[in-house]
Amino acid sequence: MRTLYVEGGSVLHRLSARVKLIGLFLLSLLVFATHSPVLLGIVAVTCAAVYLSLNIGWRQSWLRIRVFSLTIVVVALFTLVLESPAAALETFFRLSAMMLAAAAVTATTTTGDFIDQITAAAWPLERIGLVKAADIGLGVGLVIRFVPEVVMRYQAIRDAHYARGLKMNVISTAVPLIILTLRNADEIAAAIDARSIRGQK
Repeated sequence: MRTLYVEGGSVLHRLSARVKLIGLFLLSLLVFATHSPVLLGIVAVTCAAVYLSLNIGWRQSWLRIRVFSLTIVVVALFTLVLESPAAALETFFRLSAMMLAAAAVTATTTTGDFIDQITAAAWPLERIGLVKAADIGLGVGLVIRFVPEVVMRYQAIRDAHYARGLKMNVISTAVPLIILTLRNADEIAAAIDARSIRGQK
């Protein structure tokens, strides 16, 4: 199974997962509390510089954020039509900063580290009997690992359409993508149960 983690020796790689996740949380509070397009632009450019400093490569860097970038552009355009240019810039820079920061954290943090930190964060909930902390961490880790798998399957379906000279549409794309994803999810669930990893029955 693919992973979004990229090996490296950058400062961000050397920081603990807890520090990065706390930093990402504080950054989200900052950008959503700020309404200045200029300040948000500076934050977005800084996040872009950090992301590009990871030496992932221009092509891979773009492929990782392509879908989210297009979504942000669409949202910003809707904001421009419905509100004002200033609001559109604010939305664009705010979402771009969050996307780039999250991409940088994901690229420099292993899935195992994510699981450990989420499990530790959910521990108080387990103490009061609401959830199993290990199950929460495992669930988050699987979501992170599934993202590149879903993207890979979408690309394979798209290439199959092009090879057959077929046009892409929602049904012919979504149906096989959902079937393949659910099939893989069943296989992973069976493997997890076979190893008795999940704590909840």
